[in-house]
Amino acid sequence: MIIAATGHRPPKLGGYGQDVRRELFNLAMDYLEAERPASVISGMALGWDQAFALAAVMCGIPLTAAVPFEGQHLRWPADSQRRFELLLSEATTVHIVSDIPGDRAMQKRNEWMVDQANKMCALWDGSWGGTFNCLRYAKKVQRPVDNLWDRWVFRDLL
Repeated sequence: MIIAATGHRPPKLGGYGQDVRRELFNLAMDYLEAERPASVISGMALGWDQAFALAAVMCGIPLTAAVPFEGQHLRWPADSQRRFELLLSEATTVHIVSDIPGDRAMQKRNEWMVDQANKMCALWDGSWGGTFNCLRYAKKVQRPVDNLWDRWVFRDLL
């Protein structure tokens, strides 16, 4: 089983702080320990994608880093760039999806991930945007989706 992750960036998840990153990581760890996929695909964006990638590495699950375009991370703050580069160095495979930067590369990356995966693991609040587009494509090609949004929102009550 190959599981690909898609989800929101830090602004929709509570911010860029270490506490939020830790909680995202814990959610991803719980999911991956229960599912035990043969491998994982991450789109490597800030937020859910990187938490899922880090959890895969920590669980010893082979990671494919699906990077939309070369230099995706160069507009990020220095500490975010370092985390990205460290995760990339731990990936079993790095797949650069497009030679051309931009939103179209992001969607091409999303479609590539869905096409390679048996199932999607989403952290999606139902809003429009890149995660919505990815999941719309997953539905079109009949890829199952586990959406962990309720586990994220109600994590303090569990």
